[in-house]
This record gives sequence, structure tokens and C-alpha cells, in this order.
Amino acid sequence: MKPRRPLLPKDSLTQSLALVVLLVLAAVGVAGPSGLLAWGENARVLEQRQQEIAMLTAERDRMKNRVDLLDPRHADPDLVGELLHSNLNVTHPDDVVMQLKN
Repeated sequence: MKPRRPLLPKDSLTQSLALVVLLVLAAVGVAGPSGLLAWGENARVLEQRQQEIAMLTAERDRMKNRVDLLDPRHADPDLVGELLHSNLNVTHPDDVVMQLKN
């Protein structure tokens, strides 16, 4: 068995510095912005964003349908009548207005 040579202060400092760098890299890998702890938060945010996208897509489709129904070349008569009644207080002579008490 060979006798172990004593560590020089330079070797000890180099090993200590390497250990500190390794520990810092491990800490960043676990708790950093893209580390293991951030994965759960990122998954939660991703799910929220997907729900928001689904809601906005449904709203966009609803609005697109309404715009298509109001196209001047072939407007939907029911929707036009509804808008005239609600926005301009215009009624047809045959309409009957019923007032409801709250």
C-alpha cells in the first residue's frame, strides 16, 4: 500500500471550489427557473393557459358566427330584428309589447 501524500493547500482549495460549483449547479437544477421545482408550477400555468385559450376560442367562434349572420349581403332577419328592437327601440306595427313588473 502506498503512503498517501499530503494535500497541498492549492489542491484542497481546488477541490473545495469544485465542490461549491457542483453544489451551486445542483441547487440551480432543483430550484432554478427551469429546475425540478418549477416543473409543477409550469404545468399548472400551462393548464390555466390552455383553459383560457379554449374559452377565448369559443368566444371568437361565437363572435365570428354573429358577424357572419350580420353580413349585409345575406343578413339573418331574426338577428336584424332583434338588434333593431333592442338598440333602436323600433317595433313592427303588429308587435305586441308586454311590460313585466319586477
